[in-house]
Amino acid sequence: MNEELIPLQNSEDEDNGEKMEEVLSDAGCSSECWAILPVLCLAHVFKFLDEGDRRSADLVCQRWHNIMRSPSLWRSHTFHLNVRPSKYRYSEFHSSVAYVQSRGVYLERLAVLVNPPSTYSIAWRMLRTIKTVFDELTRVRASLKSISLTNLELDRPCWTSGLRNSFVIFLVSFLRAQGSKLDSVCLNGMKIGMIQGLEMLTTLAQSQKRTNHRYYISTLHLKGFFSGEVPVYRNSNMPRTLGFMKGLTHLSLSYSCLSDELLKALQHRDQGWRDFIHLKTLSLWCSLNVPHGQVICGHSWESLASCCPGLKVKIEVDQILNTDRLARILLPEIPLVDFSMATFYSPNEEWSPRPLFYVMLPQFRLTLKFLTLHLSNCSELLDDELLKLVRRCDRLEQLRVWAFLEVRTVQRLLRIRLAQRSLLNTIRVSVYSVEEDHEEQKEQLEILLSTYRDLPPELDFFATVYPYV
Repeated sequence: MNEELIPLQNSEDEDNGEKMEEVLSDAGCSSECWAILPVLCLAHVFKFLDEGDRRSADLVCQRWHNIMRSPSLWRSHTFHLNVRPSKYRYSEFHSSVAYVQSRGVYLERLAVLVNPPSTYSIAWRMLRTIKTVFDELTRVRASLKSISLTNLELDRPCWTSGLRNSFVIFLVSFLRAQGSKLDSVCLNGMKIGMIQGLEMLTTLAQSQKRTNHRYYISTLHLKGFFSGEVPVYRNSNMPRTLGFMKGLTHLSLSYSCLSDELLKALQHRDQGWRDFIHLKTLSLWCSLNVPHGQVICGHSWESLASCCPGLKVKIEVDQILNTDRLARILLPEIPLVDFSMATFYSPNEEWSPRPLFYVMLPQFRLTLKFLTLHLSNCSELLDDELLKLVRRCDRLEQLRVWAFLEVRTVQRLLRIRLAQRSLLNTIRVSVYSVEEDHEEQKEQLEILLSTYRDLPPELDFFATVYPYV
C-alpha cells in the first residue's frame, strides 16, 4: 500500500511554520534540540497535537513533513459539523471530504459530532456532508473499527420524512458494508422512530453473523437513540436484536429500552459461542421526558448479575421527581457501581430526596463507587443525610455534589475521608448560595480549609461556593 499522504492546505498554512517556531521558542526549545529527537519520539509527540497544530508542524522542515506522512498519526479523527454557511470559514463539506480523500484509508476511529440543525436547508447540507464522507470512506476502503455519530435529533421538524428516509437508507447501506469489522458504535442522540431505529440495529446484528472471533461489536452506545416518546420496552424485537450481538461487553441505553425480556436476552447470548463473552458494563439513562413507567423484576437483575460476574451498572437519572418511580428503578438486586442524579425542583413541589439518601442508595453500600448529585434543595437541609450516606457506602471512591449545603459540611467530608475512607480519593463539592451570602460563605470556606494544607497526594479535592441562579 502506498503510505504517502497528501498534505491538506488552507488559507492559514503560510503562517503556520512561523507560528510553530514561535511556540518552540516560547517553550525554551531550540531547533537543535528537536533535530536530535528520534523519529519514534517525534511521532509520539505529534499524536497529541490537534489538526491545526499538525498542519503547522508539517511545514517546519522536511524531516517533520516526512514524519507527518506516517499513517499511525491519522488513525483517529473527529469531524465537528455545524454546516452553517460562513464566508470566514472554509466549507465544512469540502474540508471533510478532502480529509477523507487524503487520509481516510488510514482511519480506524471516526467521530462525527453534530450541532442539531434548525432549518431544512441546514439539515439537507448536513445529510449531504455526512453521506459524502461515508461514501468516500467506503470508496477508499477505510478499515474502520469505531464509529460515532451523535446528536442528529432526527425528530426535529427540519428533518422532513424525505430527508430522514434518505439518511436511514444510506446509513443502513454503510453499516451493512462496514458493520462486520466494527467493534464500537455510538449513535447517541439520534432520536429516530421505532421502525427505522430497529432497522439500523438489525443491520448491525446481522453483520455479526458474518464475522468471526476477531471482529465483533463490543461497545454499543444508544443513549437517546430512539425518539423520546417511543416506549421501546413494549417491542419484542429490541431484546431479540441485541441478543444477536454476542460480543457486547459495554452497552448504554435509554431506560425506555429496558425490560425483563431485554435483561434475559443479555444473559443468553452464549448460544453457538465456544467462549462466552460476558457483559461488563450496562449504562442506563432515565429522564423525565423518556418513558420509564415499566416494572422490572428484581429477579431479572439478579439473574443477569449471576450470568455476568463482575457486571457494573451505571444509572443516570434526570429530573425524576417521583419517589415511587425512583424506587422501581433502583432495585436492590442491581449491581450498581455508578449513580448520577440531577433534580431541579421548587419549594412548592411536594418532593424530597431524603428517601433516596435514607433508603434507596444505602441498598448499594457494598457496590457503589461513584456518586454524582445535582440538587436544588433550597428549602430543606440535606447535610446530615449526605454525610450519613458517605459513611455507609464502604466502597465509595468518587463523590461529586452540587447542592445547598452548609460550608462546615465540606470540612466534615474531609474529616470522614481522612479518618475512615481511604478509598474516597475524589471529592468535588460546589456549595450553592444565594447571591447576598455568596462572598461571606466563600470566605468561611477558605478559613475552614486553611488548616488542611497537607492533604494526601492521592486525594483529588476541590470545593467552592457557587451562586445559584
